[in-house]
Amino acid sequence: MTRAIEPNTLWWTADALVEAHLPGMPGSKRGVNLKADQEGWRTRPGCARRRKGRGGGWQYHWSVLPEVAQRKLLKDAVDAPEIRFDRGDAWTVYDKLSAKAKAKAETRLVILSEVEVLRAAGTTQAVAVNTVSETFGVSPRSVFNWLAMVEGVAVEDRLAYLAPRHTVAKRPAQTSADKRTFLEHLKSLYLRLEQPTFKQCYRDVMRMATAEGWATLQERTAWRHIEREVPRVTMVYRRQGEAGLQRCFPAQIRDRSTMTALEGVNADCHKIDVFVEWPDGTIDRPQIVAFQDLYSNKMLSWRVDHDPNKVMVMAAFGELIEQWGIPRHCLFDNGREFANKWMTGGAPTRFRFKIREDDPLGVLPLLGVKLHWATPAHGQAKPIERGFRDFASDMAKDVRFEGAYVGNKPTAKPENYQSRAIPLETFLRVVEERFAEHNARQGRLNPTANGRSFDDTFAESYATAAIQKATEEQRRLWMMGQHLGKLHASNGSLKFQGNVYHSTWMSQLAGTEVVARFDPEDLHAGVHLYSKTGEHLGFAECQQAVGFFDIIGAKSQAKKRSRIRRAEKDLAAAHATIPTSDLAAKLDATAPASSDKLDAKVVAPIQFNAHRVSKRKAATPVQDPQVQATRDAMVVQMNTAAEKAKPKTNRQTPEGRFQEALDILERSEAGKDIGEAEAKWWLSYKEHPEFKMMMTMREHKREGDAG
Repeated sequence: MTRAIEPNTLWWTADALVEAHLPGMPGSKRGVNLKADQEGWRTRPGCARRRKGRGGGWQYHWSVLPEVAQRKLLKDAVDAPEIRFDRGDAWTVYDKLSAKAKAKAETRLVILSEVEVLRAAGTTQAVAVNTVSETFGVSPRSVFNWLAMVEGVAVEDRLAYLAPRHTVAKRPAQTSADKRTFLEHLKSLYLRLEQPTFKQCYRDVMRMATAEGWATLQERTAWRHIEREVPRVTMVYRRQGEAGLQRCFPAQIRDRSTMTALEGVNADCHKIDVFVEWPDGTIDRPQIVAFQDLYSNKMLSWRVDHDPNKVMVMAAFGELIEQWGIPRHCLFDNGREFANKWMTGGAPTRFRFKIREDDPLGVLPLLGVKLHWATPAHGQAKPIERGFRDFASDMAKDVRFEGAYVGNKPTAKPENYQSRAIPLETFLRVVEERFAEHNARQGRLNPTANGRSFDDTFAESYATAAIQKATEEQRRLWMMGQHLGKLHASNGSLKFQGNVYHSTWMSQLAGTEVVARFDPEDLHAGVHLYSKTGEHLGFAECQQAVGFFDIIGAKSQAKKRSRIRRAEKDLAAAHATIPTSDLAAKLDATAPASSDKLDAKVVAPIQFNAHRVSKRKAATPVQDPQVQATRDAMVVQMNTAAEKAKPKTNRQTPEGRFQEALDILERSEAGKDIGEAEAKWWLSYKEHPEFKMMMTMREHKREGDAG
């Protein structure tokens, strides 16, 4: 009986495996899927694929099955008649082959073509096969097998059928069950956000294995298992978090050339690296919020304050609408200053703060502006980030801000740091000038500008675009903050921020929930009251001015709240299966016992006394010269033996010294003993410019090889 090199069916669904009743396999679909998850069939390269057609699902290559199941499939392949692939599957198999396997298929096709040439000349098949076999140095039996493989196959498809299909998906090396525990603990140690080195994790898991009696793997073998089992992206996410995960994928390229001016805007905040003195004497770095046109990149409006807040956002948005018009789309990030209920209340896609059915509609939903939320902390999702980077540095380093510039990071502080603070009036004047210069600068290379300025690009499109202007009634929406409250059950008054607001008509609506819109910078000016659906009810005067006069001043006294961002990805939970608490407990349990306490040899400091030393020297007997000579000879002999025992190194050249340093470092990381002399030499040499230069060259070479 001939031995089959592969079964008739290479790819199996969970249902097919259940119906086949293979030895070593579960008897239910759920059991097969559970086994696939536990053994990581889908993570093995070339061993899992999505099933095409109705229903979908997964298909698994036969090489992932248990060995007893594979033997059964091979036996059935010998006993059963051969089932040939259809041409689509044959070419799919061929496409996955290596270049070496494809070259073999091409050679077989050439040999069969020569056989056909001889057959066409009138030679018998046996003679033709023998002749060609001798010419190409192959076995006639092999040629006959290849003829059988392409029997009935169209000439244009023969190459795919001649491919050695047993190399389509090489079976990865399996980890025995007794070594699986070792490997799982090693992966759980390594796949952590603290980014421990693999050598450190390997040493720790070896300590656990020694205490628990686990079967172990060699360090290089264990690393190859992890590289094969854990996808690169999953490894990056487990060790570098979501920031590392985002770097694994290119930024989305969005085409803005089909838009028009003011069709869409985006906004963000930016802290300027300049100390500013405010009218109340406060000195800090101001925050700028700006709105930018998405089509032209022009900065349309801006505001400045101590910290990002909804008041400055509303003011900047109001200036945008008054001067230019109402945009149709608005792109925000999910920061509190933008996702506040004044701006976006009632928006279905808002994911900040608690969403309630009785929330009043914000300004943007009332104006019909469609909201879009950019990925938080992801600058590529907001084009305005590029604009801030373009002009913020020029603004912060303006000559008029000399002495007030603080540097763009703590390690980049100038020598004249904190020598001056810019008055707010001067700062606002320079900022306005820089915004104008930013918009008017020629030579912009974005696709819509094409060498023009942002101003020219915006003006050309704005002249022909359909712009919606705001009415006076709409103006009240963005110039005021909003507060949802209930009128007093008896007299209909509204109490807000310690102030009481009332007009005669409000008594008719006692106990009704209303939306109060107000000027955040002057609460005593009164409020406009609206229904929750947006109808204007009337104006209410401030009757009792005992609360805060300025809501911005009240906010400045509150604690600054940091942004909260939740990442709910669970891409790698299956690879770090051992909780860190269990790993820590195992390391504690295997900690070496503390050594016995050393007795002190010197229990008190020795005070130097020249008189006592001279008397002690005088009292010391003179050593016998012969005994002294013998002792000196023994010292020389011992020093010579120690010198011979030292590892021979070549410290005469830079390459030799650098290689010896690397060897000492490698032995140190592996936990091997390092001699005192070697340790001292290493500590001295690692600070030498020669070593630093050699390390830099080595890292550059690695990066070049990796690229």
